Amino acid sequence: MWNDIPIWKIIVDAYIVWVLVVFVVKFLLSNKRMLAVVSSFLLVYFLAFLANYFDLFISSKILGYLTQWLPIVLIVIMAPDIRRSLEFVWKADSRNEELVMGSERTKQAIVDTAMTLSGQKIGALITIEKHNTLDQYAERAIMMNSQVSKEVLINIFTPNTPLHDGAVIIRGDSILCAGAYFVLSDNQNFEKTTGSRHRAGLGISEITDSLTIIVSEETGNVSIAVEGIMLKINDRDKLMEYINMFMK
Repeated sequence: MWNDIPIWKIIVDAYIVWVLVVFVVKFLLSNKRMLAVVSSFLLVYFLAFLANYFDLFISSKILGYLTQWLPIVLIVIMAPDIRRSLEFVWKADSRNEELVMGSERTKQAIVDTAMTLSGQKIGALITIEKHNTLDQYAERAIMMNSQVSKEVLINIFTPNTPLHDGAVIIRGDSILCAGAYFVLSDNQNFEKTTGSRHRAGLGISEITDSLTIIVSEETGNVSIAVEGIMLKINDRDKLMEYINMFMK
């Protein structure tokens, strides 16, 4: 049979299968909860196979209904995790090779804003874009395309203003948008009392190469999230040092 198939078809067929296998493996490994749920679903399908094979009437009926509804349950319940895993898988494809980082003036404005909001205990979420484009989040937010300044940033995060809830995305020397929302991190090492602002900051750092500055409205503490790691930094000089390293 194989002798009748052209070699180029075998190569293309093998390549497509390899791409699909790599995609599925990366998709599952990108999210531990997703991996656990899919493993549980595979167990149910295996039990259903055994029940049918050994002709177990009651078990096969119950497991048959389960296998019919499990795909729908997976999509509905795990929708945020599926989206997050897909974003992680396609992370490398969203790279912007024309990297534009902010000037010294922009860095100073960001640090001044963070420390001022910290002193007033005003919550904030400031994400600085790097290689991975954040356009998909900006499209669902309020586009601004204004110059980065301490005054504008503070005005955005002032409580009870239209844009205070959500993240600001900075691209180069411009505020790309405000009121952006990210997928929350499912990191189990977080305390249960950790707010959604910190989880959002960590979540975007897990699927892109951005850096996010988080100001807590409860404590005034300043943290940064980068490469899936969150660090508490309340010192102005230390914060500037990290931003300089990131935006070089």
